[in-house]
Amino acid sequence: MRHPHETPNDAAILDVITTQLSLEGPLLPMLHALQETFDHVPQSAVPLLAQTLNISAAEVHGVVSFYHDFKEVPSGRHIVKICRAEACQAVGANALADATLEKLGVAWHGTTANGAVTIEPVYCLGLCACGPAAMVDGKVVGRVDTSKMDQILSEVGA
Repeated sequence: MRHPHETPNDAAILDVITTQLSLEGPLLPMLHALQETFDHVPQSAVPLLAQTLNISAAEVHGVVSFYHDFKEVPSGRHIVKICRAEACQAVGANALADATLEKLGVAWHGTTANGAVTIEPVYCLGLCACGPAAMVDGKVVGRVDTSKMDQILSEVGA
């Protein structure tokens, strides 16, 4: 069950960690389970993971920071991803991204102050012929210009 806006306590974190303990090489499954449960990998989980697996906290942090899909803070209620691949860049994705970030007042991976939207880069959505492409809560949208993005953002409450 997801509790993205609650700060998980050590007992809740350990409950998630121990479900993966019997797996071989359990760190990644543990991190995925924590993110699935809490919508992020809580910072307080790092020393608990290190102690449980008898590795250093630096090793745990290194894995969390290496994989871009692991988040250290919960996401907004809606995730908007803008394609950053070359095909989309060739048809205006950079300008779209710059305008969107400016409008939201956040940087990449940032969440709006009202918690409505988290904006993320993605490096190909497979809609190259219809770029610039974006993904909104898992749904791919093509030919996104600034007016279409404004419409998307208003629909998700940004």
